[in-house]
Amino acid sequence: MTVAIIGLGLIGGSVGLRLKKSGMTDHIIGIDKNEVNSAKALELGLVNEVMGLLEGVKKSDVIVVAIPVDQITVLLPQILENIKSDAVVLDMGSTKGGLCQSIDNHPNRKAFVATHPIAGTENSGPEAAFDSLFQNKTGILCDVEKSSTKAADTARELYEALGMKIIEMGSQAHDLHIAYVSHLSHISSFVLGQTVLEIEKDEKSIFNMAGSGFASTVRLAKSSPNMWAPIFAQNKEHISKSLGTYIQNLQEFKAMVDNENVDGMYDAMKNANQIRKVLDGIDLKGSNTKPNKKAIVEN
Repeated sequence: MTVAIIGLGLIGGSVGLRLKKSGMTDHIIGIDKNEVNSAKALELGLVNEVMGLLEGVKKSDVIVVAIPVDQITVLLPQILENIKSDAVVLDMGSTKGGLCQSIDNHPNRKAFVATHPIAGTENSGPEAAFDSLFQNKTGILCDVEKSSTKAADTARELYEALGMKIIEMGSQAHDLHIAYVSHLSHISSFVLGQTVLEIEKDEKSIFNMAGSGFASTVRLAKSSPNMWAPIFAQNKEHISKSLGTYIQNLQEFKAMVDNENVDGMYDAMKNANQIRKVLDGIDLKGSNTKPNKKAIVEN
């Protein structure tokens, strides 16, 4: 089986490393418009060879699209038009609703599976890739009823080879849930980093005083804007709603601080402690979890 990976950054590169290690494929073609990334991916052994988009797509049995979501929307129709008759295409973008709608009427729609691996770090580029990135994380398959049986089974096989737990849900439900458990946390981190940098101009003081709590909370602010700005734009409806609720909670907490409402702050924080139930692993409402696969959503 020949697998093409389009996008040789953290996600695509880690897919390549893991698939080679798993034995699912004996040949991986790397495709990236950035020649430096292509050369580095080849040097690091993330792929076996690199080539252009159409050439690589036409030679592959499985095509994994791991590029920013705005680029996926542009390239996916072209990819589907040039695949072999029995090839399977899957994307790894963080938004699904708009993308799925855009190719619903494509003649090769059944060859495509919309997927999202809930895994990542704040680092980017081929050098950031490692083969255990996906281990024990959750892989989401969306709108599988619109994919052929072969395509859906291939996507499941690939995600299992990556070491992921699999859940399935509709693309619209995915975007709603992910706005709260992933997109909002990234926005919070970006804005926290921005706020601290604006208020505290003495960078040395930040470095000296920053504890593990601050470092952990702001870690995601180091993530690539090239990847996250298109995600926020594509999922704007759900993100706007989640931000509205978040801002309201912040305003209420600010009022408690201003009024020295210690009991109110205690109750709010005690209630927030229940997030442990989510972090310990709970099934998403409305999702269909694959038997014997515990569904855990992680950031």
